[in-house]
Amino acid sequence: MGRARAILLWAGFAAAVILPVAIAAASPLLAWRQPVYIAAGFAGIVALTVILAQPLLAAGRLPGLPAPRGRRIHRWTGAALVVLVLAHVGGLWLTSPPDVVDALLFTSPTPFSAWGVVAMWAILFAAILAALRRRLHLRPRVWRRAHLSLTLVIVIGSIVHAILVEGTMGTLSKWALCLLVLAATARAFADLRAWTLLRRRHG
Repeated sequence: MGRARAILLWAGFAAAVILPVAIAAASPLLAWRQPVYIAAGFAGIVALTVILAQPLLAAGRLPGLPAPRGRRIHRWTGAALVVLVLAHVGGLWLTSPPDVVDALLFTSPTPFSAWGVVAMWAILFAAILAALRRRLHLRPRVWRRAHLSLTLVIVIGSIVHAILVEGTMGTLSKWALCLLVLAATARAFADLRAWTLLRRRHG
């Protein structure tokens, strides 16, 4: 990969990560929010940017980070994603426990809550599965299918949750980020399928 192309890709990735956060930081809605609520909201926004990075790291699509190295970083960013999600939910709990309880029980009147809770549980299950992978002696094929299934739930749940929430994120930047997450995930899945077919042919 040429140096100019690598710089452009990294610049595009940085813009995709930084712009939504910067636009949210400039939102006038923050003036009426409590600090804990603001922190919880930004934890959710940053979590969505991490979800964008995850498939790119796993597939080795970021310049200078081939798949083996990218997957090692993918594990650490996966742990960071869990922390961000817990901070997001925890902050909302501190500001309005009844709303969080309703969301967790799927009785909230706001549709975005259910999608967020589904994505949250999928993230936690994926992290637990990754932590216990060796103890459970999971076969590579079983592990891969389980992880990919949870990834689909995480991506779809997170995207729908973000789109339905009318908050500090700008509409255009939110849609752009969500579409990038979807595209990155689809590309990573396509790469994995191609690699699997190639391995079968040469196996």
